[in-house]
Amino acid sequence: MEHYYTENPNTPSEPKEITLYYEGEAYPFITDHGVFSKSKLDYGTNLLLKTSMESLEGKVLDLGCGYGPVGVLVYLHRKIICDMVDVNERALDLARKNLTRNHAKGNVFTSDGFSKIHEDYDAILLNPPIRRGKEVIYKLFEDAKEHLTPSGRLLIVIQKKQGMKSAKEKLESIYDEVNTLDKKGGYYILEAKN
Repeated sequence: MEHYYTENPNTPSEPKEITLYYEGEAYPFITDHGVFSKSKLDYGTNLLLKTSMESLEGKVLDLGCGYGPVGVLVYLHRKIICDMVDVNERALDLARKNLTRNHAKGNVFTSDGFSKIHEDYDAILLNPPIRRGKEVIYKLFEDAKEHLTPSGRLLIVIQKKQGMKSAKEKLESIYDEVNTLDKKGGYYILEAKN
């Protein structure tokens, strides 16, 4: 079965317009087959944004940006131009369109994890691709550490039933400080700092 983290999805393209709701506001987005959470802003990403939005500053990376909701909303609410990366070319094309559609700014480019990333960030936002397996996700955790400024933070959302406990333990083995910023509906927002 093909997943949203496929570089060039073979699923037939059928773009459609949806409305995403965040903090009581409605935003127009274009989505398509072969991208993550194509019909709405998923609960976990929404919680990640609500928990971290007000504290975001400096240079921000939207790691695994999909069709762009995080980067777009961070720009609209904080006026921060995010670097937005994904391995899925269809998702990246949609992210560019959604920035334009919402009069937002962002730097969208292809990167499988951190393979094409050469900057350091004050915040890295991640809804991990759980179905790619722990090995891939834990490598993202490790690589993120090398791309944080001295006071930078990795912010992730993960469900309890999808390995939150082991993910937190892995983060604690890599970072000096790991905090649970929020938990709702089985989802946890974890913050890791050097």
